[in-house]
Amino acid sequence: MKTNIRGFIGCDAGYEEAQAVLFGAPFDSTTSFRPGARFGPAAMRAESFGMETYSPYQMRELEELSLFDAGDLDLPFGNAAAALGEIEGAAAEILRDGKLPCLIGGEHLVTLGSVRAAAKKFPELRLIHFDAHADLRDEYMGERLSHASVMRRCHDLLGDGRIFQFGIRSGCKEEMAWAHGRVKMEKFRADTAAEAAREIGEAPVYITVDLDVIDPSEFPGTGTPEAGGLCFSELLDALLSLRGFDVKAFDVCELSPHYDRSGVSTALACKTLREMLLAYL
Repeated sequence: MKTNIRGFIGCDAGYEEAQAVLFGAPFDSTTSFRPGARFGPAAMRAESFGMETYSPYQMRELEELSLFDAGDLDLPFGNAAAALGEIEGAAAEILRDGKLPCLIGGEHLVTLGSVRAAAKKFPELRLIHFDAHADLRDEYMGERLSHASVMRRCHDLLGDGRIFQFGIRSGCKEEMAWAHGRVKMEKFRADTAAEAAREIGEAPVYITVDLDVIDPSEFPGTGTPEAGGLCFSELLDALLSLRGFDVKAFDVCELSPHYDRSGVSTALACKTLREMLLAYL
């Protein structure tokens, strides 16, 4: 008999030989509307076995890669700073060992911990961000560490001209005014994702996908649904257009599985993760 520990499909390698390491951050303590993203990582692991390890989009096979699933971090709910410290520590360890950190959220604030680790190792880091929401508030209800301010905190690390946003269709007036001249933003669409290459060049890249970038008619299982989003094929086209970038880490966030009892949202999240693993390794 063997220990029955089920990770994400195709992630069967040991840590030492792995090219990439998946780790979950089941945290949603700053969610401003509907909580539940803490259950996203576990749901994705369980539902991943409903899809193939082979991608007909890329004609590649997960089982030909060396992938390790480290499971979920034990995070202190209600303490965002401490949770971010745990996430940063895990991402830093993976980067130190020469592997690709692949974070599964959780609410979008968890991205900040992983970006902190990547920015320390790669000072010229650029951030590519897919989302319905700008997430550029300086604070939300008095809190500077919030899923509504995660990109503002990333800007604190990276500075002007290093954050590229796609699919944005929600943000307060002050956010949109502040963004001008500081971040590169394509509203509503992601048609220019590949064109970012001209500005990014060979610089190291972090990619973050808030799954609410997808229209809620296709992806209702999220905490802050926003009408008018991308369809899955549009998101996939944009993600695949980034092949060839020097991707140092990435994440997929904001699946709240219990808002979609059909399981379609979770299946879509799993497929997104599969394609990102295949595209950036």
